[in-house]
Amino acid sequence: MTTYLKKAINIVIIPARGGSKRLPGKNTLPLDSIPLIVHSINYARANNNILDRIIVSTDDAKIKEISIKEGVEVIDRPENLSTDTSNTISVLKHVLETIKEEVENVILLQPTNPLRPENLLTEAFQKYKEINCDSLMTVTRSYQKFGKIENQRFEPFNYEMGQRSQDLDPLYFENGLLYITKASLILNKKILGPNNFPFIVDHPFAGVDIDFREDLDYAEFLLERAKK
Repeated sequence: MTTYLKKAINIVIIPARGGSKRLPGKNTLPLDSIPLIVHSINYARANNNILDRIIVSTDDAKIKEISIKEGVEVIDRPENLSTDTSNTISVLKHVLETIKEEVENVILLQPTNPLRPENLLTEAFQKYKEINCDSLMTVTRSYQKFGKIENQRFEPFNYEMGQRSQDLDPLYFENGLLYITKASLILNKKILGPNNFPFIVDHPFAGVDIDFREDLDYAEFLLERAKK
């Protein structure tokens, strides 16, 4: 029988793998003079009225050292969950199965989305509890004109040629800023439940996802602009 040390209602998990082919060592690269992962750690700490525990899952010694120095817990990620093809749900499930606490809700903060509106988590968590959904994800409206190329012809997908972008039927993209999910779903290998709420974020930070050096430069630009 499993013995639980205590009941942690809400925990943050920050999955931070060491390997990255497109931008090597990206989770420890400086953004505004601090390592990328620390932005998500600081954001979680700023919401400690909601959270009971902050956990970083990593396979990387440098990420682990930074995280411990920042005063957060680290779960060592096994090698089979640290490859290019490893999926996030397996990492989250590993954390839940490793800690000896009963968890109700998991907030996923990805270090590659380091910039988030200040009140986002508070407002999103309030909505999550208010409507009693299974999960919540942040999305942002796209004003892009999408199409397919078939037989060397461009075929509009979400608009008609000549249509103004502001008149498009609304389409949204998954911006990755944060996810809130019941722990029971994760233990059943699901991040999003059947009753999943799309929380709309209209903010420049929603367009930041660090994969390349140019993404890091853009994030730096937005931070500098936000300070003015």
